[in-house]
Amino acid sequence: MLNGVIKQIEKGKPFFDKIAQNIYLGAVRDGFLTAMPAILFSSVFILAASIPEIFGIVLPATVSDWLWKVYNYSMGVVGLLVAATTARCLAESMNRRMPKNKVINTTSVMLASIVGFMLLAVSNVDGGISTTYLGTKGLLASFVSAFITVNMYKFCVIKDVTIHMPKEVPGTISQMFRDVFPFSFSVLVCVLIDVACRTAFNYTFAEAIITLLQPLFTAADGYLGICIIWGAMALFWFVGVHGPSIVEPAIAAIIYANVDANLALFKAGEQASNVLTVGLGNFVGTMGGTGATLVVPFLFMLFAKSKQLKAVGKTTFVPVCFAVNEPLLFATPIVLNPYFFIPFLITPMINVSLFKFFVDVLKMNSFIYVLPWATPAPIGLILGTGISLLAVVLAVVLIVVDGIVYLPFIKAYDATLLEEEKEALDALEEQVEKEEAKEVQPLSLNKNINVLVLCVGAGTSAMFAKAVKEGAEIENLPIDATASAYGSHYDILKDYDIVVLSPQVQSHLEEVRQDASKYGTKVVATKGAQYIKLTRDPKGAVEFICEQVKEG
Repeated sequence: MLNGVIKQIEKGKPFFDKIAQNIYLGAVRDGFLTAMPAILFSSVFILAASIPEIFGIVLPATVSDWLWKVYNYSMGVVGLLVAATTARCLAESMNRRMPKNKVINTTSVMLASIVGFMLLAVSNVDGGISTTYLGTKGLLASFVSAFITVNMYKFCVIKDVTIHMPKEVPGTISQMFRDVFPFSFSVLVCVLIDVACRTAFNYTFAEAIITLLQPLFTAADGYLGICIIWGAMALFWFVGVHGPSIVEPAIAAIIYANVDANLALFKAGEQASNVLTVGLGNFVGTMGGTGATLVVPFLFMLFAKSKQLKAVGKTTFVPVCFAVNEPLLFATPIVLNPYFFIPFLITPMINVSLFKFFVDVLKMNSFIYVLPWATPAPIGLILGTGISLLAVVLAVVLIVVDGIVYLPFIKAYDATLLEEEKEALDALEEQVEKEEAKEVQPLSLNKNINVLVLCVGAGTSAMFAKAVKEGAEIENLPIDATASAYGSHYDILKDYDIVVLSPQVQSHLEEVRQDASKYGTKVVATKGAQYIKLTRDPKGAVEFICEQVKEG
């Protein structure tokens, strides 16, 4: 029965892949990634300003004021930054789909989106402007401004609505005049939206949209809402589609805004009670990666008897501790494995529900700081919520509960593998003998090969690239490899001969091939088990690259 359910879910994979490729969701995701250095930079200063107070240490007023100033001038204007970065990322995606010789100016788009955002989010106050919605509260306005701007530019470029200058005019000046109309139209649309909102609600657009969506945000902050969100991420990943890429853009604005709201509550001496935050995802719902898999490698090492699961546990516990669980998902495998369907889906739901119970009933603070997603989950949970005994207790409870949920399914799968290993032993020995009898052909290349490996967050791609470089050194081959995150590769494709896509981004295969074709760069996708195996096999990884070179 369970196999039948999984087959039905798997049939939806093409649809999920299509959602993952949506350029607007991708722009929100990549826009946040581009702005992330500012967010993480600010988190250092907020921790330095706040953590001493938790232990009763009062910093000098001048030091405290300076730390908060740095935070306010980075995280406090993140809405403005994201308006620009989202517009640029969307414009770059649009350009790859534009007719020949029709190009949107990405720099001009960023400037127009910033102006549009200011119109949608800022009000005049005595002596200046209100900064209330320049930060995380204005993120929804950031996305709207970016989407409007890019689409207005697209319309003007395709319809050739522009000011044409004589050929003798320098290119920079000509481009300036070409952008006058799209810039003006983009800003004008935002002006009209601003006027309409102020007339109808007496609010800025940023305030109006948050007010109108507040019931939805409140529902999403409930038990059912958070269970659906992190259950959906796990469901998408279970069929091989990177779940956070689909779900997180839809909640990006509120999960960051709630952290800011929680910090304000905490500073005012009140409980930080907003549960739906970025930390809830990073350190609770996806504790150790999607599916809350932090405990799984350790359970493999402690309780598994099969060689396969013990080996997977030993090789994956380190990356999983830092929230890179793709090696675990594909090497076990967990993806599309009926034995793991139930725990992979329900464990994140249990985790987020337990967190909400601790916040709502036991009055623990929710997340008040943004920390790097790769921070080990128990540490991120404790630090992100302001360091408390309840947070320590919750971290222990989550680990114990997750272990209890996963263990029966692991033991059932392990028993199956033991039987398979026993049956396959004789056949394996025979195969090894045949392989050893084969004449080994030395690997060779007659030119330098540069390899680019892409995954979602440059985690597993770094492992694959490292394996390729080690294999090339062992075999004395002129191969170099670099890891990168999907979305950061557009400007560097021309520098590589081969691009290897991890399973997480294989849904973008045709798009990357289209981008790479102009440079003569070959693009290949890998399957889950194959990809993870090669990250641990330097010789196999370099053989894989050599095969791709020979196939042309």
